[in-house]
Amino acid sequence: MASTRNINTRLNYNLQQQHYRHSENYTLYPNSQYGEAYFTRLPGDGVNPGQLPRDQLSRNPVEIESFLFGINSTNLVNPEPPLTPELKRLEIANFFQKEKVLMPEPLTVEKHQRPFPCP
Repeated sequence: MASTRNINTRLNYNLQQQHYRHSENYTLYPNSQYGEAYFTRLPGDGVNPGQLPRDQLSRNPVEIESFLFGINSTNLVNPEPPLTPELKRLEIANFFQKEKVLMPEPLTVEKHQRPFPCP
């Protein structure tokens, strides 16, 4: 008996394959929500810290992580050479400039004073 449903037609198959390709492109796009930023910067004033990919902070992140976890540290046959981290220098992202703090030159704190009550 022949199938009379629409899911077995050539057009529906092509439409479903196109949907799969678009979903894959959306997920695997390098600058998508799952990927990396265009310009990676460290958070500054007025910016909450976000996620950073491990290869944005250094050029050898796997070796640094293995060293910190102590992997291969007790190998007496082939001991690990000393680790030299290759750190990257990232710019800082600020949304506004901070004003300078003005302090009186002879800062004197008087004793036996109560703070100003907040209403």
